Amino acid sequence: MSGTPPQQVPQRDPGRRAFLIVRLGALGDIVHALPLAAALRATWPDARIDWLVDVKHRAILDHVGGLSAIVPVDTRRMAGETGVVPVVRRLRAARYDVAIDAQGLLKSAVLAYLAGAARVVGLARDHLRERLASWAYDDTAQPAGPHVVDHALALAQAAGAAAGPPRFALQAPASDVVAHVRDQLGLEPTAGATQPFALINPGAAWPNKRWPPDRLGAVARHIRERHRMDSVVLWGPGEEDAARRVVDASGGVARLAPTTGLPEVIALLRRASLMVSGDTGPVHIAAALGVPVVALFGPTTPGRNGPWDPDDTCVSRYAECDCHYERRCRRDEAHWCLGTIAVDEVTRAIDDRLARARARERH
Repeated sequence: MSGTPPQQVPQRDPGRRAFLIVRLGALGDIVHALPLAAALRATWPDARIDWLVDVKHRAILDHVGGLSAIVPVDTRRMAGETGVVPVVRRLRAARYDVAIDAQGLLKSAVLAYLAGAARVVGLARDHLRERLASWAYDDTAQPAGPHVVDHALALAQAAGAAAGPPRFALQAPASDVVAHVRDQLGLEPTAGATQPFALINPGAAWPNKRWPPDRLGAVARHIRERHRMDSVVLWGPGEEDAARRVVDASGGVARLAPTTGLPEVIALLRRASLMVSGDTGPVHIAAALGVPVVALFGPTTPGRNGPWDPDDTCVSRYAECDCHYERRCRRDEAHWCLGTIAVDEVTRAIDDRLARARARERH
């Protein structure tokens, strides 16, 4: 587990720089913000770097290196151990040099302001999700590109960190689930980090980010026939039925993943040779770990939210979509944006992505 226990925010050491990152959620957005913490740590190895996160999303930060403290807050409550009032009181006692709002909402900006840091840094007004948040900032960052990883790097530089490529200090925990899947697929342990299996993720919080299970099953058959790899289908709470439908549609070449929490998902991703998924948290974890990714995008744009490795592939319908950043499609089922993506378009993307992965290994 990274950092100090969640509620033990240490008092400030006058000889150390102290930073507070405010990024409350959600899972994929927190992953995209990790280069901010890594850039601060690279520039100031001895600095205190704390992260304020919503209680619902703190688990991912347990697997991030370089943090001094994880500070969970429940913004729906004023009192109690994780309520806003006691958390803000502890943050103010820490006396941060810089608080960085990496979310760009009025809620996150207020918390960054209330933390009482000497400076509050946020994105330039045109890049904020809620422009009113800009009132809280002493300094603003102008990103070099549209991707949210560009936003994280710009915030780090505005806080004084040195420029550099994005780094993700995401650590894969040890887990028995890797050995279980290896046995399930009949694979031998290898000296390398990866094993020859694909992960398929049919779930997503937004209904219009979920590609049909029967098509994912056809993709699993292609991966087996063309690339001699079996697939493991991930599932979370409420997603087991969709995952079983993928397995059934695959004709048995895909296997249902065992029950997994976030640590097990990270451990499996660290070993996988390919990830196929819509725009949801696990695909961003895969990208952070350097797993080859083929991602399917509908209401969100891969230019802002997709994998940042140029070798990764996004099959997107964002340009044709009428419901940008909406949870549900406003079209009828026959004309649903993500539903217009055909199986062969995805299998071609997989073939290309794996070819690039093999070429990179050779060099």
